[in-house]
Amino acid sequence: MTLRSINPATGQTIASHPEHTPTELEALLDAAVAAQRQWAGRSFAERGRCMRSVARLLVERRDEYARLMALEMGKPLEQGRAEIEKCAWGCDHYAEHAERMLADEPVATDAWESFVTYRPLGVVLAIMPWNFPFWQVFRFAAPNLMAGNGAVLKHASNVTGCALAIEGLLREAGFPQDLLRVIRLPGERVRGFIADRRIAAVTLTGSVAAGRAVASAAGAAVKKTVLELGGADPYVILEDADLDAAVNTCATARLINSGQTCIAAKRFVVVEAVRARFEAGLVEALRARRMGDPLDPATEIGPQARHDLRDALHRQVTESVARGARILLGGEIPPGPGAFYPPTVLTDVAPGMPAYEEELFGPVAAVIGARDEDDALRIANDSRFGLGAAVFTRDLDRGRRIARDRLEAGSCFVNAYVRSDPRLPFGGIKDSGYGRELGLPGIREFVNIKTVYVG
Repeated sequence: MTLRSINPATGQTIASHPEHTPTELEALLDAAVAAQRQWAGRSFAERGRCMRSVARLLVERRDEYARLMALEMGKPLEQGRAEIEKCAWGCDHYAEHAERMLADEPVATDAWESFVTYRPLGVVLAIMPWNFPFWQVFRFAAPNLMAGNGAVLKHASNVTGCALAIEGLLREAGFPQDLLRVIRLPGERVRGFIADRRIAAVTLTGSVAAGRAVASAAGAAVKKTVLELGGADPYVILEDADLDAAVNTCATARLINSGQTCIAAKRFVVVEAVRARFEAGLVEALRARRMGDPLDPATEIGPQARHDLRDALHRQVTESVARGARILLGGEIPPGPGAFYPPTVLTDVAPGMPAYEEELFGPVAAVIGARDEDDALRIANDSRFGLGAAVFTRDLDRGRRIARDRLEAGSCFVNAYVRSDPRLPFGGIKDSGYGRELGLPGIREFVNIKTVYVG
């Protein structure tokens, strides 16, 4: 069996990668365990030197890696370059701060000495998606390798080339050869892999269904998990918002990575007093974005990563229209090759429609009217997801209060689009998962928080 990488802009196969055999996997896991044990004995300074070397190589090769992402999953080149630069930032951040984040913490007790220490767990299985093929990996790997852990990476099959590039990059930067190993397996073979005694913990970014399967398998094996799952992020536009700024921010937030991101803006909950103006502005802003070949530097919207994903998105649109939503822009599959889908705006979206209830993983905006602030927040929170959310208002105190106290999500932004940042914890609630990546909580997810008591 082989894993195929297919260019979503052309439909052509660009690479095939053989699956690992059971014998190969046994040797790979043994090597990863040995490498992690050796790595855990290295100082933070030594780990940091390797991580900074990775950051430097990433920046030097950003054009090469951006092109690889464009070919494997359709990311426009400029967005690919930005992704690689963000990976370098994350590596530098943890190289600088990991030692402080994981320093022993003395605690006053009746002992002669007592403290909390943070020790690596071992080899962590990382199951990663295709939409940010480099950032998703480094978001996990930078803090965990700095913490002394090792990694086995099960990347999405269609971006196996990106996975292998990351594996080679780490070796070149001075990390032990087997500290991060790519396993080439289809998704259905991973569940049994989780129970292996050499796997200490599991992290997954992916669908709710995949998260449930991984959590079930990890629970049966009593292993720690972090899950970052889907999102249907609401962006609340209040009557006092700066509408021009809100429209521009929302248009950008809806189209990042051609709309294929868990924290993309998806549901636009707009107070009726400004709804018509917002809709008109959003339609104009989305219509102006250029869709095309991801290798063309002028392209802002590439294809969807796979044809089946594009077709599933279109079904969500057509079913929502059949139940009463109206199309203001787009909504039709363009002719020609490639998994392209145009920027689309739906209005009059209501409960019971896919555009209201489900994650729209592509460039489709769902506009939902609300009577006032209370109604808008009720609608925003009326979701099984809770990954990100945003509110737009000129009153910053009002926005801060809403973000802090009323929006139900792991990341809440005011007058800005939701994004991840190495300095801040990232993750969700409800069906969007549990646990955190990034920030201080992220580096402490997969360590043994150990109490030491000296009598």
